[in-house]
Amino acid sequence: MKQKNLLYTGKAKSVYRTDVKGQFIVEFRDDITAFDGGKKDVLKNKGSYNAEVSAFIFEYLEKHGVKTHFVEMLDPRRMVVRELGMIPLEVIVRNIAAGSIIRNYPFKEGTKLDPPVIVIDFKDDSRHDPMLNDDLVVALKLATPKELAEIKKIALKINTLLAKLLASQGITLVDFKMEFGRGGKTIYLGDEISMDSMRLWDKETGESLDKDVYRFNKGDVMATYNRVTARITKKPAAKAPAKKKGRTETGDGGSCKEGKGRGKESVG
Repeated sequence: MKQKNLLYTGKAKSVYRTDVKGQFIVEFRDDITAFDGGKKDVLKNKGSYNAEVSAFIFEYLEKHGVKTHFVEMLDPRRMVVRELGMIPLEVIVRNIAAGSIIRNYPFKEGTKLDPPVIVIDFKDDSRHDPMLNDDLVVALKLATPKELAEIKKIALKINTLLAKLLASQGITLVDFKMEFGRGGKTIYLGDEISMDSMRLWDKETGESLDKDVYRFNKGDVMATYNRVTARITKKPAAKAPAKKKGRTETGDGGSCKEGKGRGKESVG
């Protein structure tokens, strides 16, 4: 397979055309952002950690009957995917109240949400991804009522499977974001599922194990991503590079010092 011209550049991934009909290459870059791009850095190996976790989760979901865009990995940061007509919706499943839901609604952080709450946002950076209800999704012709029902059904199935997988590794799935696309008449899971798109807490300590570490300066981001990747994929953690005295590397010069609390930023 040959990588051809660049099709799309997102905040942390680039999509390329290939010489194979119906397949693209997604490159997971080392860029990391938060607060609508207000905070940015480049962190060495970040892309490969997210790619490895996404590939592992896609394969796990496929084995359990969830159709995804994943085809194969070309190298540690480049993933071959099925071409989809992406639906501009961010589908968030929340199992525990955290992030923006406690800022916008009278929930106490840590409250279990039973049944899980599905939140759907319009994927549009210029409008800051506003929340949608079902009527708005249909009125905007983003999805048909049948497709929307199918998306919600798949999202809840993924939530059940993913929560079980992570629980076996001592990790609580607090909430996570998904994106879906059309392949003919079939709905597929697309984009990624990684530490950038999940909110994860250690079951024993409550420690943040996701991008909140970066958002709210809770510690060494890449050390966290390294440990979480190893836990999720059940592989030995890579040996962390020796730290230079006096500063913590964050790629573009930012520092990541220990912070208090889990923070209140929504997934993604």
